[in-house]
Amino acid sequence: MTTREPNVPGELSLVSLAPATLTNGASVPTGSPGVGLAATRVPSGPTLPDLDPASLTLAISRYVNELYAAPPSAPEPVAPAAAPSSPIAPSLDAAPAPIASAPAPAQPSAPHAAPPSQPSQPAYDSARNPFDVELRFDSLAAAMQAATPEVLRFALLDQDPALTPHTHARRPQQPPPSPTFAPATQIETDTGLALSPAGGPIDAHALKREFPILSERVHGLPLVWLDNAATTQKPRAVIERLKTFYERENSNIHRAAHALAARATDAYEAARESVRRFLNAGSTRDVVFVRGTTEGINLVAQSWGRRNVGAGDEIVLTHLEHHANIVPWQMLCAEKGAKLRVAPVDDRGQIRLDEYEKLLNDRTKIVALPQVSNALGTITPAREMIAMAHRYGAKVLLDGAQSVSHMRQDVQQLGCDFFVCSGHKVFAPTGIGAVVARAELLDATPPWQGGGNMIADVTFEKTVFQPAPARFEAGTGNIADAVGFGAALDWLSRLGIENVERHEHALLEYGTARLRTVPGLEIIGTAKEKAGVLSFVIEGHSTHEVSTYLDKHGIAVRGGHHCAQPILRRFGLESTVRASLAPYNTQEDLDALVDALCELVGRGSA
Repeated sequence: MTTREPNVPGELSLVSLAPATLTNGASVPTGSPGVGLAATRVPSGPTLPDLDPASLTLAISRYVNELYAAPPSAPEPVAPAAAPSSPIAPSLDAAPAPIASAPAPAQPSAPHAAPPSQPSQPAYDSARNPFDVELRFDSLAAAMQAATPEVLRFALLDQDPALTPHTHARRPQQPPPSPTFAPATQIETDTGLALSPAGGPIDAHALKREFPILSERVHGLPLVWLDNAATTQKPRAVIERLKTFYERENSNIHRAAHALAARATDAYEAARESVRRFLNAGSTRDVVFVRGTTEGINLVAQSWGRRNVGAGDEIVLTHLEHHANIVPWQMLCAEKGAKLRVAPVDDRGQIRLDEYEKLLNDRTKIVALPQVSNALGTITPAREMIAMAHRYGAKVLLDGAQSVSHMRQDVQQLGCDFFVCSGHKVFAPTGIGAVVARAELLDATPPWQGGGNMIADVTFEKTVFQPAPARFEAGTGNIADAVGFGAALDWLSRLGIENVERHEHALLEYGTARLRTVPGLEIIGTAKEKAGVLSFVIEGHSTHEVSTYLDKHGIAVRGGHHCAQPILRRFGLESTVRASLAPYNTQEDLDALVDALCELVGRGSA
């Protein structure tokens, strides 16, 4: 059978087929009704996880993906999977009987091994796709090869919505070039304007134009957005990607055989691949979509934690934690009779590694720490702390909410067991984030929530769960915002995270020097290694007064405890004013901040 033109999303409609019998015994009669499925694929493979092994839909889906694989290879015989029989565990506290799971795809033997170099058009690997059901279809393939051009027709879905949506065209007689795997719709945005011609420093003034909201005026003045640690603004590439999803692709995913379901599934799984690539996870099976960092930490605490933490065990945190990395572990300790221990910081807001290591022992089950403090901007020595915890047999959760938009991430090099982050901190929509962990660890962890999508089989007597990541994605997920998350990470990758690091570090140094000219101002958190956070107080002025005054000048900062009360109390404070940076910020933004502060304290521009 001849493949179709590359990059043309659409359906393959089987109108008729010569009689054939599949190797599993299912017959395929002549004149079978048409079955539509998307012909444009992403590298992770099919989008129709029909769990009926005799399904003609699944057979065609697998065959089409074989056609689109590069280079083609003969399928290896697969033994039928044994029917799972273990009942669902009555309680997560009862550890002995494992919860039955659908067979998980094979994984590399070495955890977090660096992935081999990939060809530009990777071959479809069913072992890496959690939605596949093992099925041999060589008889179907032979029958389709024998079909005439009049039998097989492509129903092309044209990109122009003004055209007829189903224009039939015969199968081409000559093989076209190999297809390029891509989501059904791609949004191209020129981020080159944000860099110098040599690909060097970011031109933040040009970059601002990619963010529509930054052209807003507040109280008649241009908006200066310095509240990026709370949430980042969204580039046009993300906004347009969401618009396109709702206009052209909106559907539920992973189940239906219609074209929009295939488009939406492609887009959703392409976003998972974007997260995997951005964080350098070993597999898309390592990436679980959640609502954000808070839900991700709760997932780990309530699933892995309830299974593995018991009375007398210990959980180690640091003094730098956001409330979201304190409260879930407190709840777990109260339930299990475990103990919470806290690593201290010095007067600059840096972890005291000597004291941290004293807390580790054979009772330590998990260490949870931030990579960057949201209140002070301190960059923790995460890699060293993870290695120290592992020497004592503890697992490590790394809170990447404040680091993911500022610095290069490589979860394999870091060596953490769980990495959690939020999309809205990295130019993506709110309500989406990720938990990243090795698939074998996730497969050994009981699901946190139950419902649709995360199950392989349900009776009233037992439930069999899917392997990761599906086992943790119960119900209809935040599909559109996951797509937006992927678009944001792709946009940031094009901009270059190293460029962002350099730009923000220069702004941090400039802003620190300028703020120190404001009478009565004290910067809180002066660690040697810092991300783009400037937290301060001004003598004689409450943080509420300062932040309100700045707002009247069109300058958005955050005044309060930043959901990090313990670390502020370490410095004898209940709140600070926090200005936090992003690649679209400029020296002029910081000048406006300092000028307004000087005006507030009655000295004018410094």
